[in-house]
Amino acid sequence: MRARLIVFLVGLVVLCGCSGSTPATNMVRQYEVIEIKPSDISLQSSYPASINGRQDIDIYPKITGFIEKVCFNEGEQVKKGQTLFIIEQVQYQAALQTAQANVEAAKAGVATAQLSYDSKKVLFNREVVSQFELSMAENQLLTAKAQLSQAEAQETDAKNNLSYTLVKSPANGIAGTIPFREGTLVSPTMPKALTTVSDNSSMYVYFSMAESQLLNLLRDYGTTARALEEMPDISLRLTDGDMYTHTGRIETISGVIDQSTGSVSLRAVSPNTEGLLRSGGSGNIIMPFQYENAIVIPQNITIEIQDKNYVYKVIDGVATQVPITVSKNSNGVDYIVESGLSYGDIIISEGVGMLRNGTPVEIKK
Repeated sequence: MRARLIVFLVGLVVLCGCSGSTPATNMVRQYEVIEIKPSDISLQSSYPASINGRQDIDIYPKITGFIEKVCFNEGEQVKKGQTLFIIEQVQYQAALQTAQANVEAAKAGVATAQLSYDSKKVLFNREVVSQFELSMAENQLLTAKAQLSQAEAQETDAKNNLSYTLVKSPANGIAGTIPFREGTLVSPTMPKALTTVSDNSSMYVYFSMAESQLLNLLRDYGTTARALEEMPDISLRLTDGDMYTHTGRIETISGVIDQSTGSVSLRAVSPNTEGLLRSGGSGNIIMPFQYENAIVIPQNITIEIQDKNYVYKVIDGVATQVPITVSKNSNGVDYIVESGLSYGDIIISEGVGMLRNGTPVEIKK
């Protein structure tokens, strides 16, 4: 009798234990959610950029000779027509004097040939000389005139060569380094320029954009011309981290895609009133993108699997994993969803790392 009582009590305990565990298996966890609604958002994208002067003109000599004088300092603001270098002039002055003397001699030759021709012509009319002698005199006159033209051309060439001994700036700008000093032999075939003059009144800023981003941009504006006209001003972050005080405008979009990088080159122009920017510098273009009626979700409620983004959408009380496509433009906090979600969808906004597809959920009130 006592043994039966013990068995009964043990069975009762087991039944009680089983009945107590049943409610735990049926518990449905509550989660915070967000409802997808249209939003307006402005994002900024950053692109590495190189900075060049509006004109970077390499200065080469047009003649061969020794540098006699350097007439400027590195980094100096120079004017158009200002003399930068003087090349030794003695030989070119002598060449000009010789050419001028040849011109005078040729003029005398023409005058003599003209007198001879005029005389022969009078004598021919009196039938004193033959047609042959008259023709010979005429030919001598033509030869003398040709020699005069040749001498005058040589004189012009000599004048030009002498003028080339003064190497002048072709534009306003800032002078670069001076690799060659007084006494250096220079020539037109030298591989390195005497210096470079950069027109830095405004600067060209070059950067590249992924082909997919450019396509999205052009779809938004319709045409390249309209995009260039209506795109917002860009900003420039300098290498020290500070923002440049002036904004710029995108002027050109290349029509050729770089096959090696899949990107397209763009050029912006920015004023350089204070002369802070220098040709050859670098920075980062900051380009704003305005989105209207966009689907915007926090990045931390998404999961990434094999380079694809997913969210958990609540469908009939169940967490359902849904793939989404997001824009490459991001502010580091939010994603702009291009496909996969619609207005009115309910997505889970907490604990997504622990969720599993098909988990029953209840919306937290």
